[in-house]
Amino acid sequence: MTGMSSHPAPSTATTTDPHVSPTATTTAPGLAPDAASHTVTIGFDLDMTLIDSRPGIKATYEELSARTGTYIDADLAVTRLGPPLEQELVHWFPDERIEEVGQLYRELYPEYAITPTPAMAGARAAIEAVQRAGGRAIVVTAKHEPNAKLHLSHLGIEADAVIGWLWAEAKAEALREYGATVYVGDHTGDVRGARTAGALSVAVATGPCTADELLAAGADVVLDDLTAFPAWLAGHIAGRPGA
Repeated sequence: MTGMSSHPAPSTATTTDPHVSPTATTTAPGLAPDAASHTVTIGFDLDMTLIDSRPGIKATYEELSARTGTYIDADLAVTRLGPPLEQELVHWFPDERIEEVGQLYRELYPEYAITPTPAMAGARAAIEAVQRAGGRAIVVTAKHEPNAKLHLSHLGIEADAVIGWLWAEAKAEALREYGATVYVGDHTGDVRGARTAGALSVAVATGPCTADELLAAGADVVLDDLTAFPAWLAGHIAGRPGA
């Protein structure tokens, strides 16, 4: 399939983790009650995976700068999306103001960030492909959960569950709870979250990390974007490595 690379050889279409069954529905205790009724549960990151949040986040930073009187290079900030908000705010505000400014940012976010933010190419089709296959598509993100839900509602992307406030390895908490065997994200932190959960890491090179960086971090599969995901999923469920 075009638009796809795999770990460790970038030229290979896909590789499969021998410890992950294509039809497995559990990876750890604490499974959500209805997991056994699904062929597969797949987690997705939000920012730069399902949505291009750069325009909305830039507008919010610009308003935050105006409200606080503090210079923020919003164009630079949106090149570093992925980690929690506070990791960006420390570049512009002293430590003692981070909590206060973070709260203000999240209050401004619904007004300034939701409308300008489009879906990434293939986002809706990727979620729907999981659901058409009898699976469950969940969103696991570092974003403030209410704001994550606003984005999905605005764009008409109907995930089966949305879990916020989790970054990198901490994402494994939700992935294990819901029995996710695959996690899709754009950042090396997403790769670490998938691997911590024992899930297959499918990365998309649509965020701040290059395909080579994602592979080096341990991604099992790297796609150019989510438009390649439905075909990859069909092969994965059918147990066809390299489909």
